[in-house]
Amino acid sequence: MNGPHSDLRETARLAILWHGDHRARRDATPQNNRLNRVFEALAALGAHAEPAVYADDFVREVRDQLLQVDGVLVWVNPISEGQNRIALDAMLREVASKGVWVSAHPDVILKMGAKQVLYRTKHLGWGTDTHLYRTAEAFREQFPPRLQSSGPRVLKQNRGNGGQGVWKVELVSQFAGEDPVARVLHAPRGSMLEEVPLGEFMSRCEEYFAAEGCIVDQPFQPRLPDGMIRCYMGADKVIGFGHQLIKALIPPPPEGPGSEAAQPGPRIMHPASAPTFQALRTKMESEWTPQMMQLLGIDAESLPIIWDADFLYGPRTASGEDIYVLCEINVSSVFPFPEQAPSEIARLALARVRSSGKTRTACGPRVLQ
Repeated sequence: MNGPHSDLRETARLAILWHGDHRARRDATPQNNRLNRVFEALAALGAHAEPAVYADDFVREVRDQLLQVDGVLVWVNPISEGQNRIALDAMLREVASKGVWVSAHPDVILKMGAKQVLYRTKHLGWGTDTHLYRTAEAFREQFPPRLQSSGPRVLKQNRGNGGQGVWKVELVSQFAGEDPVARVLHAPRGSMLEEVPLGEFMSRCEEYFAAEGCIVDQPFQPRLPDGMIRCYMGADKVIGFGHQLIKALIPPPPEGPGSEAAQPGPRIMHPASAPTFQALRTKMESEWTPQMMQLLGIDAESLPIIWDADFLYGPRTASGEDIYVLCEINVSSVFPFPEQAPSEIARLALARVRSSGKTRTACGPRVLQ
């Protein structure tokens, strides 16, 4: 077989892993899941791709499956239906240590995908007045005066998704010898505004410090109603954008949080070449991503195959240009994504497996290293 992908057509075997139960694992095919276009793109390049549905109660079964492939692409949120990634990440580290290529590797997720990255990279051009509380004691001591002096803030637990552990906090009453009242709004859809004593709210947040957790604190961005720009990255290159009018951290309308008016707008996808976002693309590719990699100690071969950076609009410059403020990086389970993403995911995955030297040979299985 000849052609640019002839060696890959004969050798590369990958698994695509997502969360599900025993029945989902038994019934999974490359066609009957939301990642079917990634399977199609891998097949078009001649790779063998197989489903690897995962749950903690059959972790050993999935481990044994992954030890038979060259690489695995993982789509599992940090928190999902009360479950976390502790057992999964331990298993992925093990299979990676035995020579299986893993994207995104759990150690890279901890560097990039946890909210702590907002603090570590705050001096980059995407940063803002960001603070980090590592203990409940530091939080209780430092957050109230900051809230009083700088106005509404947004608090974020270190690991989470779907707005879990993300709060807008603003003072209703000022400090006058008593516990002031705060107006708080949780980010998940359907949340209602609450007015509670600030001390009581801070006590709720203490759970975020469990298991070496922390809280990141950023100023609320008044241009939030203008929407969020999701910059989709294939390793270190932009592969598309999504713009969405979000409703998280915006008080629900009079009709209530379940009303149509409270629902977020559709995410409008744009190609990487979209004129509106070329300034952001240039910043991401030429400045911010390389600077982030250097700061966090991430080399090019370790960057996730698919990740995204979520930006809010900051205050405009004096000349009217937009400023972009990073509010989150998603690494664990990026979906949905632009229509061109599956082909880029497949191309990059095969290139990584090939460059790692972990593809199986034509005469036998890959030797575990």
